[in-house]
Amino acid sequence: MIYQKYFTKQIPLLILLTISFHLFSQRGELDAKSFLDSIQNKQNQLLDVRTPEEYNLGHIEGAFQADWNNFEQFKERTASLDKHKPLYVYCLAGSRSAAAQKWLIKEGFERVINLRGGINAWNLEDLPVSGKKEVKAIPISEFMTSLPKDKTVLVDVGAEWCPPCKKMSPIVTEISKEYPVIYVDGGTQTQLAKDLRADAFPTFIVYKNGMEAGRITGVCSKEDLKSLLE
Repeated sequence: MIYQKYFTKQIPLLILLTISFHLFSQRGELDAKSFLDSIQNKQNQLLDVRTPEEYNLGHIEGAFQADWNNFEQFKERTASLDKHKPLYVYCLAGSRSAAAQKWLIKEGFERVINLRGGINAWNLEDLPVSGKKEVKAIPISEFMTSLPKDKTVLVDVGAEWCPPCKKMSPIVTEISKEYPVIYVDGGTQTQLAKDLRADAFPTFIVYKNGMEAGRITGVCSKEDLKSLLE
């Protein structure tokens, strides 16, 4: 009976510890080296919540980008992430990503982990970063000249760090079996993307005989794209 009473008294404590552990697993943060170890698992998702300009100055390899300060863009891009897979987030010093972490959990993401101290802490540990790609800018005139004048072409303006672009990738691959697809990396060809009026990624533009025939922005179905192409 004594043991039973003791065990009964411990139940509330065990429940509290379980809840605390669960909350920590959802709302936790990791130091830079532990963060690096965790993101080696390719099943985990990585999100940079800084501005595109900050991202291009140096980012963690494989990170998607969605600007927390541009909230409509942030909601649009994170809608394409998997809420059931762990999501690792970071910013410059940790405050923006902590705010984003809180919102993401509220939106139903099951596990969101913040990088303590942000990429500043990452750099202090001398951990690897990917920098801005040095590429030759393509003028809009040169791009338009390169389009086939006797075919229907799909131009896909996106970026490797764009979650909706990755979600659309299998559909674009299917389309490419039937129609020519030209990919424009709007993350590096920023001026070309602006000249093409691709204000959000992905933007799909259909050209027929060298002239624009229609466009769709964001995640869409294969049928939607084909309706523009046909």
